[in-house]
Amino acid sequence: MTWTVGLTGGIASGKTAVADLLIASGVPVLDADQAARDVVEPGTPALDAIIKHFGQDILTAEGALDRAALRTRVFHQPADRKVLESIVHPAVRTAMNDWRARQSAAYCVLAIPLLVESGLQAMVDRVLLVDTPPALQRQRLMQRDDIDGPLADRMIQAQANRDTRLAVADDVIDNSGPYEALAPQVHALHQRYLELAGGKPMTAPQ
Repeated sequence: MTWTVGLTGGIASGKTAVADLLIASGVPVLDADQAARDVVEPGTPALDAIIKHFGQDILTAEGALDRAALRTRVFHQPADRKVLESIVHPAVRTAMNDWRARQSAAYCVLAIPLLVESGLQAMVDRVLLVDTPPALQRQRLMQRDDIDGPLADRMIQAQANRDTRLAVADDVIDNSGPYEALAPQVHALHQRYLELAGGKPMTAPQ
């Protein structure tokens, strides 16, 4: 199976920017959030199981999953949330494994925002953390989503804290500076990952 890096980080830490730079270097990247959307498309076994438990009320008029309605239902119901997770999480893991099995590059990347919270470290060979100081993370989140400070704080606190993520990371990208500072870090790690995966490192630009 293709050597795999797990890309993670807190909300608004810059994971998408790092993923885009890796894609630009020719690295296959799968977004776990996209996989989670795909596995509950109409006609999928996961959506059928969700409907069986939660009923037709969680569907839109077109028969798709009404994410807002389902989110509202499970938000204050831990038991329902556990049922939902028991349906969706295994389907997402299967989808990610199937995607990885189809890859032929030297290495691939699974971008998993909740990698630490979901305990999915065993799925990857190496964990790459995009790290941002909490105060800057909060500022960027408020600007990105146009939300106030208290809501940003709740969103950040719902995830694993910075120390927990750092404790499981094999590699860390510092995203406390401008966007231009990301590319050299990503390029260096790309060369390193090619070596670790047994691929040939790219020639340095002339």
